[in-house]
Amino acid sequence: MKKVLSSLPARLVIGVVAGILIGLACPNLHWGEVAVGEMIMQVVLTLKNLLGSLISFCVPLIVIGFIAPSITRLKSNASKMLGLALVLAYTSSVCAALLSMGAGYVIIPGLSIQSATEGLRQAPELLFNLEISPIMPVMSALVFSVLIGLAATWTHARVITQVLEEFQQIVLAVVTRVVIPILPFFIAGTFCGLAYEGSITKQLPVFLMVILIVMAGHYIWLAVLYGLAGAYSGSNPWEVVRHYGPAYLTAVGTMSSAATLAVALRCAKKSTVLRQDLVDFGIPLFANIHLCGSVLTEVFFVMTVSKVLYGKLPTLGTMVLFCFLLGIFAVGAPGVPGGTVMASLGLIISVLGFGNDGTALMLTIFALQDSFGTACNVTGDGALTLMLTGYAKKHKIHEVPNQSII
Repeated sequence: MKKVLSSLPARLVIGVVAGILIGLACPNLHWGEVAVGEMIMQVVLTLKNLLGSLISFCVPLIVIGFIAPSITRLKSNASKMLGLALVLAYTSSVCAALLSMGAGYVIIPGLSIQSATEGLRQAPELLFNLEISPIMPVMSALVFSVLIGLAATWTHARVITQVLEEFQQIVLAVVTRVVIPILPFFIAGTFCGLAYEGSITKQLPVFLMVILIVMAGHYIWLAVLYGLAGAYSGSNPWEVVRHYGPAYLTAVGTMSSAATLAVALRCAKKSTVLRQDLVDFGIPLFANIHLCGSVLTEVFFVMTVSKVLYGKLPTLGTMVLFCFLLGIFAVGAPGVPGGTVMASLGLIISVLGFGNDGTALMLTIFALQDSFGTACNVTGDGALTLMLTGYAKKHKIHEVPNQSII
């Protein structure tokens, strides 16, 4: 029981429930003529604003720490198969994002979503506003990450490559020991404010419905991937997917593609239609660069949050740009819990214009279903490995026994 309560989803749920209860109770708390509830809300919202500022400060560091090292790892041994794997992973993520975007424009307007600004109670002023400015704008961090990663690869800069690897470990430590622990409190403050204003009772049922819609989208996209893989390779895709049950369940429990890797390898090796050398190469690689389920989820969720908070969906041009850029972030994101949404926070802020409330809602509902998004990612890796097998067979690339092909 203690282990369950210490998990991130459990802490987020506790934060959401506690925030909602406090926010609903505060309007009715008075001590004589003193509005005690309003004073409590001032403290809560001030702390939420401070925590949100700290998270915003970390965003450019996360972008650099996640993206740049992933580029340097691909350097000189980027063979033909590696290039194909990257194209497959990026294409799968972008197409899943575009599918989710299309579903969003069709489904979300039909949901009972009212703008969070309609007829709400006014939130009290903050006690103070301490702003922690990021070291650089988010887009500057993205461009810096790409350029430094490519330049380090071109010049074979071993020292810088090692520095970037160590910097990623530092950033992951910051995420693990700072960002993740404060998220439940930040999210509790956000939902406390939404409940106090009166919007949460309208919007919570919508979020639960959206999670179910996204899970259905996962299965649709997996069916598409395995159908295409079977048609291209000329092999029965069921001979791959039928072995993935243990990996799917492990991913649901760990919320991490990296943590599920050992089980995924064992499942893929049981398939009689996958080449063993391509399993050794493809499954570990795709665990880190193929996050189709997470991308599909994030696109639908950002459209829902935009409708909830700002009363409208993002424009088509904005969403198309977001989908294509998100595919890049998905390739660079680590296969850890919440890795995709963490790596793309800068994209959510800079392209979609989300503020602290928007990012808090995204982090919350994304984390609540992250198990199933990860399971979709892991299971989809088998389909892409089947495509690699089909490519190797068509181009007469001979099997390399007991070692990687690169």
